[in-house]
Amino acid sequence: MRSRAADEGAGCGAARAETTYQLFIEVERPLRLRIGRLGTFALEAGRYVYTGSARRGIEARVARHLRRRKRRHWHIDYLLAAHGARIVTVQRSALTECAANQSVDGTIPVPGFGAGDCREGCGAHLKRLSTKRRIES
Repeated sequence: MRSRAADEGAGCGAARAETTYQLFIEVERPLRLRIGRLGTFALEAGRYVYTGSARRGIEARVARHLRRRKRRHWHIDYLLAAHGARIVTVQRSALTECAANQSVDGTIPVPGFGAGDCREGCGAHLKRLSTKRRIES
């Protein structure tokens, strides 16, 4: 029988590994993007946050997102390839992907974006932030 601590990934004071990241993105001008199979969407200029995870290799995943040239594989690749969209900051977390996503207030600009395997009803893992929220760079 497993202990509760083992199920939660905690041991004698051991910290949980950071497996979730949030990309804070500035979109400088309105964009019209074709996003894989999701379709074509209009994004307003403003601040966005994308929440993703990588059970292994989180730093390699973040580095991939920071590169301008790459094969478009994930929904976020389509946004980051657009002229006028840039990552301002990256935050890492030990929260689950959905918990981190749900901790941020914002609106969903593209239903289903980044949430193909979401089981917690997030609606999307890309949110447009309130115009009042500043992104620290």
